[in-house]
Amino acid sequence: MSAPDLRGAPARTALTTATGHDGVLARLGTLFRTTAFKLSLAYLLVFAAFAFFALGYVAWNARRVLDDQIVSTIEAEINGLSDQYASGGIRRLVGVVERRSREPGASLYLVTTPAGEHVVGNVEALPPGILAEPGQTETAYGRATDGDRLDHRAIVRIFTLPGGFRLLVGRDVEERDRLRAVIGRAFAWSLMLVVGLGFLGSWFIAQRVLKRVDQMTEITRGIMAGDLDGRLALAGTGDELDRLASNLNAMLDRIGELMRGMREVSDNIAHDLKTPLTRLRNKADAALREGSDPDSLRAALEANIEESDNLIRVFNALLMIARLEAGNAREGLADFDAGAVALEVAELYEAVAEERGVGLRTEVEDGLVLHGSRELIGQAMANLIDNALKYGAGAAEPVVCVAARREDGSVVLTVADRGEGIPAAERGRVLERFVRLETARTRPGFGLGLSLVNAVARLHQGTFALEDNAPGLRATLRLPAAATREVAA
Repeated sequence: MSAPDLRGAPARTALTTATGHDGVLARLGTLFRTTAFKLSLAYLLVFAAFAFFALGYVAWNARRVLDDQIVSTIEAEINGLSDQYASGGIRRLVGVVERRSREPGASLYLVTTPAGEHVVGNVEALPPGILAEPGQTETAYGRATDGDRLDHRAIVRIFTLPGGFRLLVGRDVEERDRLRAVIGRAFAWSLMLVVGLGFLGSWFIAQRVLKRVDQMTEITRGIMAGDLDGRLALAGTGDELDRLASNLNAMLDRIGELMRGMREVSDNIAHDLKTPLTRLRNKADAALREGSDPDSLRAALEANIEESDNLIRVFNALLMIARLEAGNAREGLADFDAGAVALEVAELYEAVAEERGVGLRTEVEDGLVLHGSRELIGQAMANLIDNALKYGAGAAEPVVCVAARREDGSVVLTVADRGEGIPAAERGRVLERFVRLETARTRPGFGLGLSLVNAVARLHQGTFALEDNAPGLRATLRLPAAATREVAA
């Protein structure tokens, strides 16, 4: 058994490591480019700026309070020492200052002659010119143990006494500086903590969002590859991604319906129109073979033209239904009186009803305003009235009732007959294209009228239902009413 060849192992290991690093970098790059990460980072910057100004204000205000306390203490001591000088002169003032200078944690004191010579006090060194300018200032100073070094800082008040003597009273600011250092460290650590936690929070939020987006992307890729039954998963949180997924699922459901409709139309055209096309071809062939005189040829041509017109009507109906279901017939929508449309269509069928011995009644309320297509609503009513007259003519009580009324914010258009009706189990199926019941196959038609009415109802965000009229059938269009206002007749 030969030994394995390991010459390429280091190269493969290096390549794998490089690929892993590239994958991690690519993943981080994708994460940092997400909107969730950018928004979280923006919130972090805003919060950090707020924290910066808040902590800065606290630090500034603490220093100001300490300075005010120091100044108040100095003012009180200046007033007291001035009173001592006024009552006992320079000797008394020197004695009081000498005693106070020896006390633990004493303030800073210095009494000098008019020429600036040291008389008494615990301040040994000052910058040149400080004593020549009466008033309050912050300065460096040196104590007796410091020699000539100015190693400390203090807030001092220089006061000129009667006779030219100068009195300096002050307080060391070491405690203030120590407090400022503590606040500064807390300030820095707080900002670092805010930024660190904010960055981790941004990463966590972006990671969760990116995970859900990746899941949605994976599903959409499957849908684009042909799996039209795939749907986006909902987390159940009701957040914006759930709302987006819900809307996309509704859109996919609608696309699926349209695709099924296209397949049904193709199948229906292939099966239901094959017979009339074959009949048209056979009639033309028979005319060529058997036609011996102009009259028979003319009759054959007229029959073919009539058959062609029927086919054209079928194709027009199919195209109209397809346009309505795709929502491409919204041009020219306006407010109109649905009751007036129902009356107009009923008047057009009065002669047909009289010829077939059917009573045609109308019950229409005023002011039934719809926003939509007047022509399509008229076409839908015409289809319903035509069906009612066709299938209700042989009833014991041949009456067709056309009604229009307002009900709970909707306009309800109804056409009812007293005919045979449709069994409850078949009422949903007859709304499909080219579906005709066995009892209707002996009558003219192609089974597209109710499909067109159903498509018109969907276009207007309404519903279409077939119900029992006991006896007969009641077809009901329920459409959302528009705001009541004046409309053109």
